[in-house]
Formats: sequence, structure tokens, C-alpha cells
Amino acid sequence: MTYQGSHRARFRKRKLQTGILKFPAEPQLVNTRHMAHRHLTLKGQFCYHQVVSRYVADRELIVYLPPSYAHTRQHYPVIYMHDGNNLFDPATGFMGREWCLDETLEQLFLTQSIPECIVVGIYNTPDRLDEYTWHAHHHMGHPCGGKGPDYARFVVEELMPFIEVNYRVDPNPENTLLMGSSLGAIISFYIAAAYPGRFQKVAMMSPTVYWAHHQILRDVQHFPRGLKLWVDIGTEEGRNRHTEETVESTQEFVYALEQQGYRQPFDLGFYIDYLVGHDEHAWANRVERPLRYLLNT
Repeated sequence: MTYQGSHRARFRKRKLQTGILKFPAEPQLVNTRHMAHRHLTLKGQFCYHQVVSRYVADRELIVYLPPSYAHTRQHYPVIYMHDGNNLFDPATGFMGREWCLDETLEQLFLTQSIPECIVVGIYNTPDRLDEYTWHAHHHMGHPCGGKGPDYARFVVEELMPFIEVNYRVDPNPENTLLMGSSLGAIISFYIAAAYPGRFQKVAMMSPTVYWAHHQILRDVQHFPRGLKLWVDIGTEEGRNRHTEETVESTQEFVYALEQQGYRQPFDLGFYIDYLVGHDEHAWANRVERPLRYLLNT
């Protein structure tokens, strides 16, 4: 499949493997909600794409479809999430760990705790550190980072038009979410700032506030108003505010947002998760919180 957009980004279907199941190339893939597939780690219906962009390195894309998608013609809220390979499948997750996002969504939908939604998981690449940072920085003695604007152009100018054409997503800003953890949280902040009016809800889990000498604390003053934000942090993520994600740095970030007019709990949710570190297990255990906060009106 080729998408002819303004920048002619190409999105091709590709056969990938997850666990013991090989997904075919058709748009409607095997539905793992069926009993015959309940032994698989993925729960739900998924589509894979291979992405070729003018702005960033090639990558994979996984699209999660909600239970009613095949049976209705409605349009759904959409969440664009970074580190997409870590969301659903331990076979592709970092060090074999995943967010268990599919299981969490399925349970929340079953109990009608949140409205059904589509999730677009954008896989990371070896260029992750460069793509997920807006400012260049010396990290561990080496210059790196600062390619975030190119990644943002890929997400907003290439990926989002493709998704809106090929999936029944609601393109209105109030139903378009950005979510990420660690550096994925930081790039979510900057994409929302660079494209005001495209997103109205942003989740920043364990944000890497220390990057580029805490530059984000100064950039908050240029962040648009009128969004709904989620920020969280674990108490065991770090102790050094200059090289690690810490509670204190995250509290400074939240305070800076409040100085811009954001108010807890109305348009700013903040949560401190006790006795947890900086990893996929921690984010899996609390991802339900930003989902509930941002998707429920």
C-alpha cells in the first residue's frame, strides 16, 4: 500500500511475526480475541505497516483496533504512542518487557471505564535518542540529540494523514492524543508545542526532564494553553537530577506548567508512583491512570 501525501511518504504492509503467529499482509489481521488464539500474548486485532519517510529512518508501525471496530462504522479517538514495539508484545519489547497495553485496554473497554479507541504504536529505531529529543546535548560525553523536529514532521505531516485516510479515527484535536514515556514523554511535549491545535491531550510518563540541562523547564513558557495533560514519575527512577529522571525534577516541571495556568486536577493530572523504577513494568502497572484521565470527559 502506498500513501500519496504532500511528502509522498510510503506505508507498505509487511508480514511480521509475533510469538508463534505470523500475521498476513491483509488489512484485517488475525483477531486474537477469538478463543483459538487466546494463548498468544497479543490480545485484540492488529495491523502492521512498514514506514518509509522523508524525514526519519524507516520503521515499523503497529495499529491496535478496538473490539467494535469490525462491527460498526463509527470513528474512534486515536492515541499516537512512541516506543510502539514495547507496548503489546514481549517478542519486540525492550529486554522482553512490554506495557501489556492490549490487556489493559481490553479490560477497560469491557468494564466501559473508557471509550474505545485506536492506538498507533510507532516503533523506535537505533536513532531513538536523536529523534526523541528537541535539543542537542552531550550525553555520557558524546554529542547527540536534536532531531526531534524531523521526527515531529514525520508524525504530523506524514503519519497522521495516512492514519486518518486508512482508519476510522476521529481527527478532532479533543480526540487525538500523544503518549510516551521517558524521552518519549519529552518528544510528546515538543510535538504538541510545535503543532498547536493538532493535539488536545498529552500523557508524559516518567519525563526525562534533565535532558539538555533541564531545557524543558524553560521551554514550558512557550507551551500552548488549552490542553489536558498527564505527568507521572516513580520514586525509584533516579537520585541524580542531572543524569536521571527524579521526583524532584518532575515536580519542577509540573510547577512550571502550573505557572502557565494549568491546574490540578482539571487540566493537569500528576501522579507519583511509589517504590517503582524506570521501566516497562512500571508503566504497564499505571498506564490505566492516564488513559482514564485523558479519555474520560
